[in-house]
Amino acid sequence: MSADGSVLVVGASAAGLSTVEALRRGGHAGPVTVLGAERHLPYDRPPLSKKVLAGEWEPDRARLRPDSALSALDAEFVLADAAVGFDAATRTARTASGRELSADAVVLATGVRPRTLPGADGLDGVHVLRTAEDSMALRADLVAASRLVVVGEGVLGAEIAATARAMGLDVTMAGPQPAPMAGLLGPLVSGRLAALHAERGVELRLGTGVEGVTGEHRVTGVRLDTGEVLPADVVVVAIGAVPETEWLAGSGLELDDGVVCDSRCRAAPGVYAVGDVARWWDERLDSLVRLENRTHATEQAGVVAANILGADRAYSPVPYFWTDQHDVKIQVHGTLPPNAEVSVVDGDLDGGRFVARYRQDGRTTGVLGWNMAKQTRIRRQEIVDALTEPAALR
Repeated sequence: MSADGSVLVVGASAAGLSTVEALRRGGHAGPVTVLGAERHLPYDRPPLSKKVLAGEWEPDRARLRPDSALSALDAEFVLADAAVGFDAATRTARTASGRELSADAVVLATGVRPRTLPGADGLDGVHVLRTAEDSMALRADLVAASRLVVVGEGVLGAEIAATARAMGLDVTMAGPQPAPMAGLLGPLVSGRLAALHAERGVELRLGTGVEGVTGEHRVTGVRLDTGEVLPADVVVVAIGAVPETEWLAGSGLELDDGVVCDSRCRAAPGVYAVGDVARWWDERLDSLVRLENRTHATEQAGVVAANILGADRAYSPVPYFWTDQHDVKIQVHGTLPPNAEVSVVDGDLDGGRFVARYRQDGRTTGVLGWNMAKQTRIRRQEIVDALTEPAALR
């Protein structure tokens, strides 16, 4: 595409904004339009389950850029108008209000939407957490409640449980995994995380499935698959998310757990995907990958912008994410395979500060830091070394 060609970014969150910023840094001078389903200018989502939910931040503080920085991008933001259809051949998006927007290059950055529990829709007191409105609605319910049940023991569920406990609520976490984030962190670290939550007063009802919620107009509890009902004034459903791709049905794109892309994050000629919705071919891993984390959104946006401007760059990151729970910051670089050999290489598991190394087939695939940021960053180099090691030596 020429430097003055037009670009349409569908999705006005971190991935979409980062793409626009990278385009301008790369010298793109043509028109840029950003289409967003929400009424807000781009904001950050990680604070929604922590600072905003706790009432320590007003939602505006989560804004990603001030007005002056957005103005400097010279981009048109079309907000509160969701994309409802797309034609990849003509690179044209259709919106809920009837607009049709076309461009020389289109970037799909629509993210994900939360999964819900069957039968819970429309019942007062049942919440998901994805948007600023979700966070404020949940906070309003929590400040008037005494008992919260969090359905889901992943990152988001664990963060909400920690925030609500600090707000003084009685909190129960329920879900099928044996410990918080067990499927992601493995038994050694997730066991320590379970102990942390229990020490802070979170009741753990894990290792059992959730059938649904009870109540007629307002929720009164959560029913486990054992038949037991956990009483609740408020329920948060945090059982994962699915890529926001329904609007792309019939578009001509391949959709399979996201928008399927090549190693350049290209889904079709002139069409790219970025962020949570993108499922791209990672050349180093020789497989399709989709990531849901904040750092990935920014890193991938840089590669997409470069490729729009004529580069030929493959995207193959060392994944990174973090989570804040109670007084602990957990940072993860790389990948943590379920069958990895895990060992503590710095600090002490019970001492409140440690680094765990994850190895598979004799190679370091990931490192996890528990309140040990500097040492974790240093250990990240082991992952890079393993990835760049000649295949004959692996």
